[in-house]
Amino acid sequence: MNNQWAISTHANFATGIGDFASRGLPYGLPSIRVDGNDFLALYSVTKWARERAASGAGATHIEVLTYRTGAHSSSDDPSRYRPGDEHTKWPGGDPVLRLKEHLVNIGEWSEESHSELEEKIDSEVVEAYKEAVKFGDLANGPYPSADTIFTEVYEEVPWHLQEQHDEMMGG
Repeated sequence: MNNQWAISTHANFATGIGDFASRGLPYGLPSIRVDGNDFLALYSVTKWARERAASGAGATHIEVLTYRTGAHSSSDDPSRYRPGDEHTKWPGGDPVLRLKEHLVNIGEWSEESHSELEEKIDSEVVEAYKEAVKFGDLANGPYPSADTIFTEVYEEVPWHLQEQHDEMMGG
């Protein structure tokens, strides 16, 4: 995934080569670069790579070119290193809108169908959120005990994590 930014450094400065796809070539990996905002192109390339691997021809290195419009993390402030209007200059566009427009143009989808689906999905997300917060949230709890980071992950806790658990619990 090449989202154009390595936290606060643009990809053009973060690497000595112009693209990431060519990094597979020295290892004998067929490499390809694909527009990650074009659903159909991305689907075609990943399908081809999967079929290639399944036939025994080996791995394929795929550079998925996209754009990160938001912050790298919650502690990142992209306004410190990126022009505010930079995202408007990215030619890839919103992948959902691109696919929608394509499907509408070929008569396989409609604005009405899209609106109905958006409403359905929004409703499902709201219902899932309501169900999830029944178990608590960060603002209101209930809060699981700290040891659940160990006890609710592994069927049998590895020895090194058991030692960390015991140390954390004061034992």
